[in-house]
Amino acid sequence: MVGGNAIRGTRVGAGPSGESERGESAPRRRVSYWCANGHESRPSFAMDAEVPEEWDCPRCGLPGGQDAKNPPAAPRTEPYKTHLAYVKERRSDADGEAILAEALERLRQRRQI
Repeated sequence: MVGGNAIRGTRVGAGPSGESERGESAPRRRVSYWCANGHESRPSFAMDAEVPEEWDCPRCGLPGGQDAKNPPAAPRTEPYKTHLAYVKERRSDADGEAILAEALERLRQRRQI
């Protein structure tokens, strides 16, 4: 078959290749970050960009710091709390009994009418 598709072998949206057509890239620097598991990641940043203090490890997801001997600690995850657990934090057992007694009294009064 002669002719065919003229863009065979390229992907849709592919632009020109080579730095001459794209323009020059900004000067970059690599910064090392270490997580608590000892993994090192080295993202690159533009020379004039502000470098963050922490960077998430791409291997394990823990936060990484720039000091290899003292990496940041893993964030502490709070366990799931039920609605009842939150109520118990705000009210004592005596408060709960008083509220229950008041609610029962109102219910008894409505049934008598």
